[in-house]
Amino acid sequence: MAKVCEITGVGATRGHHIHRSGKAKKEGGIGRHITKRVKRVIMPNLRSKRIWVAELNKFVEVKLTARALKTVNKNGAYTTLKAAGLI
Repeated sequence: MAKVCEITGVGATRGHHIHRSGKAKKEGGIGRHITKRVKRVIMPNLRSKRIWVAELNKFVEVKLTARALKTVNKNGAYTTLKAAGLI
């Protein structure tokens, strides 16, 4: 199953982890230098939640990010899930 938020559509992004060597200038060195860029995958902060929807009088199970969970708390479960097309 894809690691994608069902409400916001946020998925995995790609980036780099930077390897550095050397001693910082403030510590008496000549500065830090980049020696390598290693590819990495940045995963979203996903949670599987059962959300109670009072208008439907039932639970809806969704996979969402922590940010989307804050959106559900702010705007209400029914309006957020309906805008995302889940109910």
